Amino acid sequence: MNTEKKRFTFAVLTLSDKGARGEREDTSGAYIKETLLKNGYELQSYSIVPDNKQRIIESLIELTDKQKLALIVTTGGTGVSPTDITPEAMEEVIEREVPGMAEAMRAASLLKTSRAMLSRGKVGIRGESLIINLPGSLKAARENLEVVLPVLVHALEKIRGETSDCGVPWKAVEEDIF
Repeated sequence: MNTEKKRFTFAVLTLSDKGARGEREDTSGAYIKETLLKNGYELQSYSIVPDNKQRIIESLIELTDKQKLALIVTTGGTGVSPTDITPEAMEEVIEREVPGMAEAMRAASLLKTSRAMLSRGKVGIRGESLIINLPGSLKAARENLEVVLPVLVHALEKIRGETSDCGVPWKAVEEDIF
């Protein structure tokens, strides 16, 4: 494990009406926390918020602008049901979108299920924070996090102003992560 990653703080924000009411166990949020901790990230916040656009916006702004966390990973609210409003909240919060990360997650998921086409999750930057939307199911959250995990350190370094060359061979990136 690369201990240098400890400098990156993170939050997990689970977006679920049932979860917020205590009617559903948050397995995806728990998995995200555990995985990022194992990879050397420092947990600063974990919360479950109902599928309410204003509450989501306020929570994301709190984590980015006030707590200044490096990474915020949301889980839930990325599909097409009427209560799935995470992407709409993201549009009001992020300053710059990182479409390649969201596209990579969907592309990898599409190899496993055609339902991946229904995922509307976004990835974006606000200030010096990276916000990643993952699906709410444990299986999909796990699969999507695995896709972006190898590039997270580099992305976070760049967002925070790192000036090193991005042209590092993929093998070197994989060895750094694994």
